[in-house]
Amino acid sequence: MASAPANLWVLLGLGLAGILIMTKKLKKNKVVKQDFGAFVLRFQLLPPPQPSPPKAPHPLTGLTFAVSDVFDIDGFVTGFGNLDWERTHEAASQTSSVVSALVEGGATCVGKTVVAEMAYSISGENKNYGTPTNPTAPALIPGGSSSGSAVAVAADLVHFSLGTDTDGGVRVPAGYCGVIGFRPSYGAVSHVGIVPVSSSCDTVGWFAKDPIILRRVGHLLLQVPFAVQRNPRSIIIADDCFQLVKNSVDRVALVVIKSTEKLFGRQVLKHENLGDYLDLKVPSLKSLHSKKSNGEVKSSSIRLLANVMELVKRHEFKCNHGEWISSVKPTLDPIIAAQIRERLQISDMEIENFRIIRNEIRVALNSLLKDDGILVIPTIPDPPLKLGGKEILSEDYLSRAFSLLSLASMSGCCQVTVPLGFHGQNPVSVSLVARHGGDRFLLDTVHTMYASLQEQADIIEKSKLSAKVVSQETSADIAKEKVDYLIFKFLLEGDKPTSLFHLAAAAVMLHLHRLRLTGNQAFKDKQWQKAIGFYTEAIRLSGTNATYYSNRAAAYLELGSFLQAEADSSTAINLDRKCLVRIPLLRRDTGALLKMADPSNNDK
Repeated sequence: MASAPANLWVLLGLGLAGILIMTKKLKKNKVVKQDFGAFVLRFQLLPPPQPSPPKAPHPLTGLTFAVSDVFDIDGFVTGFGNLDWERTHEAASQTSSVVSALVEGGATCVGKTVVAEMAYSISGENKNYGTPTNPTAPALIPGGSSSGSAVAVAADLVHFSLGTDTDGGVRVPAGYCGVIGFRPSYGAVSHVGIVPVSSSCDTVGWFAKDPIILRRVGHLLLQVPFAVQRNPRSIIIADDCFQLVKNSVDRVALVVIKSTEKLFGRQVLKHENLGDYLDLKVPSLKSLHSKKSNGEVKSSSIRLLANVMELVKRHEFKCNHGEWISSVKPTLDPIIAAQIRERLQISDMEIENFRIIRNEIRVALNSLLKDDGILVIPTIPDPPLKLGGKEILSEDYLSRAFSLLSLASMSGCCQVTVPLGFHGQNPVSVSLVARHGGDRFLLDTVHTMYASLQEQADIIEKSKLSAKVVSQETSADIAKEKVDYLIFKFLLEGDKPTSLFHLAAAAVMLHLHRLRLTGNQAFKDKQWQKAIGFYTEAIRLSGTNATYYSNRAAAYLELGSFLQAEADSSTAINLDRKCLVRIPLLRRDTGALLKMADPSNNDK
């Protein structure tokens, strides 16, 4: 049996070993924390010397940037977010043309950043190289696929960065990390020297915090000729797209409306139901409509477009990398493996139909936006999810996300994600879309609107108004703006008063019908304030409909707003005596509650 002193020395030795191990771990974590886990590789590509005067200096002089690990850098293996890929591929023999152009333009490349495994996921998570830490919300996903590049900018490690965007690879992490993310028009920037994901959807995108830097990088990469800056003549809010958003929808819409009014005037604001518009303008989507037994359309055009985008992505990804996957049998994240290895039965006829859909939607959006129009949509419908959470697998989450992301991916139009501060603890953003080829116009618009958007977002965030008051104010503003737009359109096209009157009346009736349905759904979901907002908007458009008042009275009663409930009940009865059949119980309950709430009855 060992002596007591010997045991003591053993314990001391184990204790010292433990301290050394913990010290190494702490040092390692400290290093990761310093760069937020954004980089997989550090190096420097220095720009050429400045030209001699009187020649102008390089346009990007003094700026640093990083690139996602899908861009080739001479002498380094492109990892593509997968260790087996890195192991089985040789070092690149030349640098991607996009990276070379930026370095030649005066910027210094300082390293490669983490990309989601095989640039496939919009979560941005990577188990091989570690998931970059979202600087705005460390417990939440950074978004992907270009997660490391977004984090590097958000953490002020570089002035700008490059990523790729297939189905949201730049737009999503920009929104989740609170930076600006630009996806250019399809084909506008060279893709030479970049690992492809889906060749007909892939674009090179870039991140920045400063809209001036965003535009400087864009002018160099796009090589567009000089043009006089133009203000938007129409800013179109896609109402049905905002209905996909779960949180902060009113706040985002109000920020855009207020900023637009201040900069350009209310007359440029318009509203569009994008799903209805695509139903008319993209007829090839109709062949994909799946119907229920009663004939009711099961999916909207926007959701069908999302399905097409994902089918195209999976098909083209297999064409690009299927042979490597079959021969190497790499270790893949189970989520990605399930999607990649699932058998696809896509005929040549379907592929041709997908191509036709792409052409039709590009023509449709170009026609809607013309040369000076901006489409306003949410970037992504949900706030960042928890790291390692299962929500990213949710069909509802992915369906709503890809419904928004597919618009630019399938049309090839350019899109920019603009941060709007925070809603609670979560970063909030909005996206602006311009026609295919309208990249310079979109960059100029962001440059013009950015400060105003931040100002309006800050005003709303710091406002002492309760969420209830903000919601009511937003509903009222949007309703008033829609009526103004219909009247403006009627006056502008007054050469055909009869047909235009019927057109405007039909549009109002359709809008009222939708308001009632969405209000009723909100009531069923016990979202009383949201229901009141819809009914209030309907009343503003049609103040003589007793149903809207009786429905709003019921919602007010649920909130305990007894005086408003009583007033709406009385108005409904005055407008339509038939309401006496369905309102007596409501009025009886309201009256009893009013009596209980009256302070004069406290001692009775």
